[in-house]
Amino acid sequence: MVRKRRSDTYGTGESSESQETSRTSARVESQPPSGRGPAPQQHVGGSGTGLYPSGSQQAYQGGRGSGGYYPGRGGHPQTHDAQRLSAPSHYQGWGGSQSRSGMPPQQQYGGPRGGPGMQVGRGAGLSAAGPSRPPPPELHQAMQAPYQVTQTIPLQASSSQQLDSAFVEVAEQFKRISVEGEASCQAIQPVVPPVSSKSMRFPVRPGKGTSGVKCLVKANHFFAELPKRDLHQYDVSVTPEVTSRGVNRAVMGELVKLYRESHLGGRLPAYDGRKSLYTAGPLPFTSREFQIILVDEDDGSRTERRQRTFKIVIKLAARVDLHHLDMFLAGRQADAPQEALQVLDIVLRELPTARYLPVGRSFYSPDLGRRQQLGEGLETWRGFYQSIRPTQMGLSLNIDMSSTAFIEPLPVIDFVTQLLNRDVQSRPLSDADRVKIKKALRGVKVEVTHRGNMRRKYRISGLTSQATRELTFPVDERGTMKSVVQYFQETYGFTIQHTNWPCLQVGNQQRPNYLPMEVCKIVEGQRYSKRLNERQITALLKVTCQRPHDRERDIIQTVHHNAYNEDPYAKEFGIKISEKLACVEARVLPAPWLKYHDTGRERDCLPRVGQWNMMNKKMVNGGRVNNWTCINFSRNVQEGVARGFCDELAQMCQISGMEFALKPVLPPLSARPDQVERALKARYHDAMNILQPQRKELDLVIIILPDNNGSLYGDVKRICETDLGLVSQCCLTKHVFRMSKQYLANVALKINVKVGGRNTVLVDALSRSIPLVSDLPTIIFGADVTHPHPGEDSSPSIAAVVASQDWPEVTKYAGLVCAQAHRQELIQDLFKVWQDPQRGTVTGGMIKELLISFKRATGQKPKRIIFYRDGVSEGQFYQVLLYELDAIRKVRCLILSLLLAIILFIIISNFFLIILCQACASLESNYQPPVTFVVVQKRHHTRLFANNYNDHRSVDKSGNILPGTVVDSKICHPTEFDFYLCSHAGIQGTSRPAHYHVLWDENKFTADGLQTLTNNLCYTYARCTRSVSIVPPAYYAHLAAFRARFYMEPETSDSGSMASGAVGRGGGARVQRGPGSASVRPLPDLKENVKRVMFYC
Repeated sequence: MVRKRRSDTYGTGESSESQETSRTSARVESQPPSGRGPAPQQHVGGSGTGLYPSGSQQAYQGGRGSGGYYPGRGGHPQTHDAQRLSAPSHYQGWGGSQSRSGMPPQQQYGGPRGGPGMQVGRGAGLSAAGPSRPPPPELHQAMQAPYQVTQTIPLQASSSQQLDSAFVEVAEQFKRISVEGEASCQAIQPVVPPVSSKSMRFPVRPGKGTSGVKCLVKANHFFAELPKRDLHQYDVSVTPEVTSRGVNRAVMGELVKLYRESHLGGRLPAYDGRKSLYTAGPLPFTSREFQIILVDEDDGSRTERRQRTFKIVIKLAARVDLHHLDMFLAGRQADAPQEALQVLDIVLRELPTARYLPVGRSFYSPDLGRRQQLGEGLETWRGFYQSIRPTQMGLSLNIDMSSTAFIEPLPVIDFVTQLLNRDVQSRPLSDADRVKIKKALRGVKVEVTHRGNMRRKYRISGLTSQATRELTFPVDERGTMKSVVQYFQETYGFTIQHTNWPCLQVGNQQRPNYLPMEVCKIVEGQRYSKRLNERQITALLKVTCQRPHDRERDIIQTVHHNAYNEDPYAKEFGIKISEKLACVEARVLPAPWLKYHDTGRERDCLPRVGQWNMMNKKMVNGGRVNNWTCINFSRNVQEGVARGFCDELAQMCQISGMEFALKPVLPPLSARPDQVERALKARYHDAMNILQPQRKELDLVIIILPDNNGSLYGDVKRICETDLGLVSQCCLTKHVFRMSKQYLANVALKINVKVGGRNTVLVDALSRSIPLVSDLPTIIFGADVTHPHPGEDSSPSIAAVVASQDWPEVTKYAGLVCAQAHRQELIQDLFKVWQDPQRGTVTGGMIKELLISFKRATGQKPKRIIFYRDGVSEGQFYQVLLYELDAIRKVRCLILSLLLAIILFIIISNFFLIILCQACASLESNYQPPVTFVVVQKRHHTRLFANNYNDHRSVDKSGNILPGTVVDSKICHPTEFDFYLCSHAGIQGTSRPAHYHVLWDENKFTADGLQTLTNNLCYTYARCTRSVSIVPPAYYAHLAAFRARFYMEPETSDSGSMASGAVGRGGGARVQRGPGSASVRPLPDLKENVKRVMFYC
């Protein structure tokens, strides 16, 4: 190794201390990723999926069922409001129906999830069941309306202005609250603690459901028997302080080895690697200081190993009372005693942490399964997820299989060869090659191989700008220079072969050290936390996809291998773990009847095993496409093939019930992908030259794309929807040649809803027999937030909210999207207050816009609100509820603004509640529709297995449980209103049920009522003839947020990642700044004719 000497630095020693670094690691638990972003992230649990929408860009929709054969993407047209609401123009909306479908006019609405670190101490602790919930803030749930006033108080203009001013002040305070995303779960950190931890309660379970056919299923939960002894917590301070948990654990391990019998009273403590130590019973002291000498591992250099001295102070902090945990599990206490759960979780993690490599809540090892290459220098390691959870059956240990990507322990030269996928000797490295190598190797730890048994380790900080043959460095204080090539030849007798390659730079910029690539090997056991490419994702999914029977077998083998009953830490603390899967009572809910058009041979349809088809059926409301054309960007598709494909597709649309012209305005045009904008605009203008004199518009453009099209899909959507005002349908080359009837039928479904039609509706909706939906005008919301890929440290997060616009059908959804601070989970634009130069203080936001759109579409304002919120972890429940529920309330009850202002002052730190109220309150006086708020969770590790795989009445063809299987007992929360619902049929791998947790319920749903409604809605997803794995409003919100990224204008940040602007309404949009973030810029306006339809499907 060569260190470049500097005139002011003469040190000769190197520090190669291993350090654990905390990296952002988003994860995809289980099946092909559930579509949260363009690329699934790299921590996979290997379970199955619903049908993939074929095609590029969004190729994996996880357990969410099938989309047509090409993934339509949620888009973001802008909002348009007839009442001239001066809403901030940095979000866009869409949805509504188009009158050209021939239906009653609907509102043409314009506008468009690992494990956290285990930081445990007195005030910060690792949750035993995912991120721990913060102390609950003060909030009282109303029985009917949230607030009741005995006298109506007329609001004067002046008082209204004062109240609005108060809201402005509140909104400004919100902006100053910093919310950061940490690791994979983006845990939200409230700045101000809540006033009370006892006043807020999530709804209790309103009894268990009874609908459906009863059955038994097995769950990957293992009963854990509580210890019968006192637990004690001790504060630990290590001096000098180190950031590496590995070093901390090594220090504590040495202390226990030396002093367990003599000073610790024979206790075997559990340590969280940070500030807290736990024991089963008291230590013989309340405070004591120890000195420990830690010797570095042998690097083979035969030199004296470095010794470091640490001072450890252990001080009694508290006694952990398990009585409250017993009370909570028995349902006699509402608040989960997080401290007790943390202790038990840490105890059970001690031994796996010593044996395996911990990553969040999972553990990995090359010995837990065969490694599989992913390509470009990466491989998969098998592992398992482990978390202790409070359930109705008591404490439960949740165990699941998992896999993630690691960097192969290759010589750096071989790694680079795989990375570039070519013979590196054939030509010199280009600038693009250097950037790719630098990005892949930065932060990677390597060991040198040119010094025999001496394997000193270093961490790569970058590449040299010069080739190895050009590098020189001073060898003495007189400035005598020597080349790197000469130094290695003279000192080690090593001849450098790749002299035209750059050297690796290790150490820091002040004292740079140079290592030729060919003398370095990548150290084993380094997880790859950056974004995987499509080929790597495909390879990872093949490795992790397991049939239910195989997954169940591996889980049981893992439990036996871990031998929890022989775990010395579990024994010390008196914890006993069952080795049998939990047997749980379940019910299979019936599929709903679906309504199709009366002119078809089949007017009604009853799905079987979660699926059906369009044979003999016509869309219940067919859309109209009179004028269309086709552009072909695939060189492999000849003009005749493109023409034949378009003819077949047009006929299928007609057969399916649409009014679709068989002949295009212009014949198909072949164009080059690198001229996409020119081709789209030229063809559009050619078509309009024909149509405009007839006062007609171009309704649709069909786009044929290459199978591997890079950014072409996004470019097409951006140009069509924000520049030309066109609805488009993209089709891949492989499907054009295959031209199957099933594919054409699925594409027809997507085209129909994009031009304002409806594919099907629930029979119960038309007969007004859906409880708590059909009796009163009801609006159903869905919301989601998607975050940038790992490594993109400056891109904004995208929030999306959709809402039903047709009642009683509840089939069409308008939507809005906005960009917000990087990895911000709370949706910032649900309710907004701003100053207008002419009108003064103005209120608006996504909730208000969607409520107004519903009223315009149906002629009635919603009298009931149901809100499905996706993407929220348990640690975020209170903040998200308080912030977003209040946004709805603010639109709902303006008459109560004064009272709300007082409440806002009291709970100023709790975002969610403060927003929901404002949105409703700003619409009109006394407008108080009851709200039900449900969190939808897919990124969990509960799996349900058939009790008997040979019983064909209880399993589908893939061996998975039947669609409609619901569980609300035993493995669910001890007291709160939650349930697991597997609403989709498995196709490959193991189905993952969705977890629904009710955080607020003023509509007083019964268990059967909410479970049946949720299951039935899963059959109304517009893009396929299958039930999907999560409720469609939440699914649509995800599609909307995903589409928004195609409108971003990228700019390169200093780190090399892409920083993007916000989605806005263009023109006069305000520049939005999130807490501690750079400004986010608005995007171009969506055209009016695009905003009026659900083009994002």
